[in-house]
Amino acid sequence: MADEKKRIDQPTGTETVGHEWDGIEELNTPLPRWWLWTLYATIIWAIAYTIFYPAWPMVSKATAGALNWSSRGQLEQQLAAERANRAPILRAIAATPIDQLAAKPELMQAAVEGGRAAFRVNCVQCHGSGAAGSKGYPNLNDDDWLWGGDINAIHYTIEHGVRNPGHGQTRMSQMPAFGRDALLQPAEIDDLTAYVRTISRQRPLDNSAKRGAALFQANCAACHGADAKGNRQFGAPNLTDAIWLYGGDDDSVRKSIHDARFGVMPRWGEKLDPATVKMLAVYVHSLGGGERETLQIAQTGK
Repeated sequence: MADEKKRIDQPTGTETVGHEWDGIEELNTPLPRWWLWTLYATIIWAIAYTIFYPAWPMVSKATAGALNWSSRGQLEQQLAAERANRAPILRAIAATPIDQLAAKPELMQAAVEGGRAAFRVNCVQCHGSGAAGSKGYPNLNDDDWLWGGDINAIHYTIEHGVRNPGHGQTRMSQMPAFGRDALLQPAEIDDLTAYVRTISRQRPLDNSAKRGAALFQANCAACHGADAKGNRQFGAPNLTDAIWLYGGDDDSVRKSIHDARFGVMPRWGEKLDPATVKMLAVYVHSLGGGERETLQIAQTGK
């Protein structure tokens, strides 16, 4: 197989490695100097890097390095600089009553943009990226409001949440589960369903709906109003319009009457700082459905 004797290859003047296969010999050609110096430079760079920067993995973290630098530390510095940059305007927003922000256009614009950013982080999971909501989660772009749509009412709802047990200031109401708790018979629930769909212009008035009208006045008018247009004091929706939180078809309305609904919204006042809560309220109010006049909470309507 191999002749292990090294020799100088005459045509090239290069030493062979000392073995050959079937008459083929391998030359021991030296590496180019530039390649070697590059290799040495990378070795020196690697050693220097491990000395000055985090490099060697330990049990819970890497070595800190002589410069005590880390990408997390750099990010924190950048975030701290951004917080310092934003601090004056956040203090101004926090110090300005929410219903007076509109009189300060620059501050108002900053609040809207800050609220937009906070909404994308905290609210899109339920209300969607465009705030259009979905089944069980309100559309924040329209003018249909359960608890009030002026800027103060929106701020209160965001700050204290909806149906948060143990929190005395939360928006709280509870619709009876007329079927699950056997408050009404199945046939009566069918009649109530027919009536609700009639007053929302989804089906013509018939005998079932007429019977449901009497049941509505006896069981539902206390919260939804005698005219079924709702009551913001209880978060009771307007049943005469075409806007539905859980659906307006037969099955959805029947389920709402039978089992009741108990939608919950977090109280953001305990999770976010006051300025961010205020900016969220300003942003939601700016989406198009926010009411411009301050309304009494007991005013009927959704």
